[in-house]
Amino acid sequence: MSIPEGADEVDELVQAWRRERDDLDLGPVEIFSRISRLARLLDLARREAFTAQSIEPWEFDVLAALRRAGRPYQLSPGQLLKETMVTSGTMTNRIDRLSERGLVERSADPNDRRGVLVGLTTAGKRAVDGAFETLLASERDLLTELSGEERTDLADLLKRLMRPLR
Repeated sequence: MSIPEGADEVDELVQAWRRERDDLDLGPVEIFSRISRLARLLDLARREAFTAQSIEPWEFDVLAALRRAGRPYQLSPGQLLKETMVTSGTMTNRIDRLSERGLVERSADPNDRRGVLVGLTTAGKRAVDGAFETLLASERDLLTELSGEERTDLADLLKRLMRPLR
């Protein structure tokens, strides 16, 4: 069995499995192997976008959560935990490191005497905005093979696929 023109490495992988195990439905492999490979490419694109702004992926996650919060770009550490899904010890460490780099600052919460707010600094806002713009350009390039309608359809299909995993 020959590989048709336009085939990719997943087609080759599936063909080899069909040769060895033609009794199996390999449809899931055709989908999830491509998703897995795409995830690796996206991870590389993210790292490049963040490196251009001298930030790490975990730094982007925290800075982006603050940026999405809107003016005045502040959240409590508890809110940051929910946004980034890390432990409180990890978040404390991340806030400390971002603060040392001048990307965030802590301030007293005016609504809670014991509370603290973490806010973006001007440098933090500049870094997250630059990284996000670079990332969007890179991701847009990855989508050039798809029409607008295909992009919408793909987003809808992926959303449906993720639903049972939540």
